[in-house]
Amino acid sequence: MTVSTPNRPTQCNKPVDNANTQACGFSAIDADRHIIETEQLWREILPPALYQSCQFETVDDTPHAMLGRIQRLGNAGATLLPTEQKLKGQPLLNNWGEPQRLTSTQAWSSKLAAVQQATTPSGQLASMDEGEIGTAHLFPTYGGLVINNQFLSSAESVTIAKAYNTWLYDYCRANPQRLRAVGVISRHAPEQMLSQLQQVIDFGWRSITLRPEPIAGRTLGHKDYEPFWAACAQQGIAIAFHGGTHLQGSTVGIGRFNTRFALHACSHLMEAQMAFLALLEGGVLERHPTLKVAFLEAGAGWLPSWLWRLDNLCYKNLPGELKGVLSMLPSDYFKRQCWIGFEPDEPGLREVVNTIGAERLLFGTDFPHPDHDSPASPAATCKHLFNQTELKAVLETNPQVFFG
Repeated sequence: MTVSTPNRPTQCNKPVDNANTQACGFSAIDADRHIIETEQLWREILPPALYQSCQFETVDDTPHAMLGRIQRLGNAGATLLPTEQKLKGQPLLNNWGEPQRLTSTQAWSSKLAAVQQATTPSGQLASMDEGEIGTAHLFPTYGGLVINNQFLSSAESVTIAKAYNTWLYDYCRANPQRLRAVGVISRHAPEQMLSQLQQVIDFGWRSITLRPEPIAGRTLGHKDYEPFWAACAQQGIAIAFHGGTHLQGSTVGIGRFNTRFALHACSHLMEAQMAFLALLEGGVLERHPTLKVAFLEAGAGWLPSWLWRLDNLCYKNLPGELKGVLSMLPSDYFKRQCWIGFEPDEPGLREVVNTIGAERLLFGTDFPHPDHDSPASPAATCKHLFNQTELKAVLETNPQVFFG
């Protein structure tokens, strides 16, 4: 199937109000910001028959259940748990029992106002003004957990992905210059990924997000994805790999740990490492040198040691195993076509810059998720980490180059 370049849809041309972002001389771009999808969203955007076949359910906590928890746990149980969402008769979130839900309630309690803002375009824009963000690239919160759910059929997953993208298009139309949609693609059926990509292109979008872990038994290096990678490279579509905890799937750590502490420690970081490895070993980066990929919300401090290990302990010692697959050192592929998100307070960031260059770093707030504090000003948050040239690259130029 050929993916065509269409006439772009007409979009709103409201001026970007960057009054609060000009102190540093440029407009800060948030490369990793999130929408919060309400529990009612799926009923509103899906055909009734599909909504019924997917068995979407919401289960509210009750005062009676809370009293039982208080008897068992004391004051630690004295709170109503968030509504539990179910899909196909299973919890939407994997390993999401009472202890995890209690922990989540405590973590999210200080973010409730921000969560509400993230449900609407107007709230999102207001929060961006407060945080001195000129432009934001918007990722799903629950959408990825639904679309990539292992209990869905391929047809269900693909239909939900397209419905989500249509809804996201409407969400971002409030101000498409500042609210930049990152399309979601289902990997359940590789043969249907090109039609999903065409929808993204028809909307005029330049980036998509994929989960990093194996989906439907296929790693990112699987041969069935080859037409998709070729189309993304040809059309200049940037691919942001963004993991997360509690997917009903094969996220690393899920068969070994049960606590959110352990699962959250593994999921983002280790899946990003293995995503790069899968693309590398599968020859995807070799065959498609113009393909742009990023690894987000996994930190960056691990990258120098990971690239060193791949270069020196693997590639140099086992050259015959990847003969004909790789023509360069693993680190050279990263420097050529990969970007990475970082945490402003993580150690070793200067070593990352020394290894891959500041032009490969992306800044994201992760707004409004509770494991990150949204900075009052990205420039103020990052100014001690970079010189002025690097700061402009990280907060403005790099995301412009990556997201196109």
